[in-house]
Order: sequence, then structure tokens, then C-alpha cells
Amino acid sequence: MGLEQCWAALRRGVLRQLFPEHVARWATRLNLPDPQGRVVDARDLKYLRPATPSRFNGPDPWAWRGRMGLARHGLGEALVFTLLLAPCWMGCAGLAVWLHPAWWVGFLPFFIWHAFTIAFFRDPERSIPAGAGLVVSPADGKVTAAGEIDMPDFPGGRALRISIFLSVFSVHINRAPFPMTVARVRYFPGLFLDARHADCAERNEQLWLDGILDGGGQPVRLKQISGAIARRIVCWVTAGDHLAAGERFGLIKFGSRTDLILPVGLFSLKVAVGDGVWGGTTVLAERLPGK
Repeated sequence: MGLEQCWAALRRGVLRQLFPEHVARWATRLNLPDPQGRVVDARDLKYLRPATPSRFNGPDPWAWRGRMGLARHGLGEALVFTLLLAPCWMGCAGLAVWLHPAWWVGFLPFFIWHAFTIAFFRDPERSIPAGAGLVVSPADGKVTAAGEIDMPDFPGGRALRISIFLSVFSVHINRAPFPMTVARVRYFPGLFLDARHADCAERNEQLWLDGILDGGGQPVRLKQISGAIARRIVCWVTAGDHLAAGERFGLIKFGSRTDLILPVGLFSLKVAVGDGVWGGTTVLAERLPGK
């Protein structure tokens, strides 16, 4: 992400110096200028949307990048790894064909590494279950905890927590589990313990997305928690945004954990510890009748 931000700063400088008409054209579509001058066109909102009041009127001509089957916020890493690894495995393949088959030994690790990196950022479409009161999984992975915990800022000081561990082989897109309105987004720096560690929910770097459940106004919370390998949390929504069930709101890069925090007494669990779940598809819980 830091590499992409450096590239964005360089791109803005080039646009301002060499393409002032492009900057002027986009300025006419800007509702509010960014106080720090970080927004030139819609591409700058990829990472800056939660941190700036700037928005553009009209369509985003780069929206097609989100329909490539890869997470838009992972395209930078996919491009960098392609530039680094593709020449290596292509070179080894060429040497294996033209010089000696032993070069296939060098081809294999570079090709697998490249394929894994591209696959990590895959962003498949999902069929969201229809039905009022359903809670769909916010992430792919395995349920590692499901039960009540102390939560002082929730009604009654208790909450229902469902924890999902995302391995490096999981899809790492995070999705809204139900229709909700974002109330607050908070970032907490911390450690990078393994996402399965008992203390990772309290000690690791994490981002909290607090929301209000549609149709009742109850508080809900989603936690994006980094792990030993995942050290890049991305969240592109901000307070006031409304999310539909299954709508994408973030990404955690290279292995992590996602926690869903619900009010006690409103939902019945449909999963148990050890179950595999798929974001936007698996039903984790269902709202109790009359609640």
C-alpha cells in the first residue's frame, strides 16, 4: 500500500506539471477540495476515500478495474510481483526449452510464487442469500470462536462474537454481513501475532467498523485484524455510508482474522467452531422472530 501511495504522489505531480487540462477537467467535478491537495482525479480516492471529504460527480472511468476478477486494492501488488517474477519463470522456461530440461527446476518456484500472488487477490462474485434477518459471513475462512464475550459498549455489556481465521489461501475480501449504516471507522495500531493466537483480538493491529443495523437501530461491529503475515488492512468506507448485505467494504492482505460482533439475544447461531465459511454466501446466524 505504501508503494501505491508513493506512485500516486508521483502520478499527481506528473499530471499537474504535464497535463494541467486533465487536472482542470476533474476539478470541475470535485465537490470539495482535499485540504492536503492529495486528490486530482477519481483514482486518488482508491485509498483516500475514508480520509478526505473530496468526492467526484459523475461516473468513474476507471471503475472497470474493479471488474477484472481481482481486488482493485491488490492490483498494485499483482503488477509489482508480475514485473518481478514473470521474467524469471519465463526465462527459466526458455532456457529449459532451448538449453537443458534441468531449468524446469528453476521455473517451478517462480511460477508457483507468481500464481499464488495473483490468486491471493482474487475477488469472485458471490450469490448473496435472500431473506430478512440473515447474517452472512463477512469473510472466507474457518470459524475459530463463536460465543458470548464481555463488550462494555454494547447493550448489557455483552456481545455475541464470531471469529473467522483467513489463511493465505482464502479470499481476503471483507463483506457486510447484513444491511447496515456505517457509524464510525477506527484504526488501532498494535502487534502482529498469529491470527489464531488467543490474544490477537486485543493486541494486534486492527480496524473497527461500527455500524447500525437496518430495521432496528442496534449496534454491530466488524473487526479487521492483521496477523503475522497480513500487515495491510484496507477499508474504503466511511461514516454515513450504507452497505447492502454482501457488499464489499475492505481487504486484508496476506492472512488475517475478521470478527463479527452482534448484540446478545437477537440472533441464533447457524455455525460452530471449525466450520468453513465463505464471504457473502455462508449464513452465520439468523435474527430471532420478533426481535
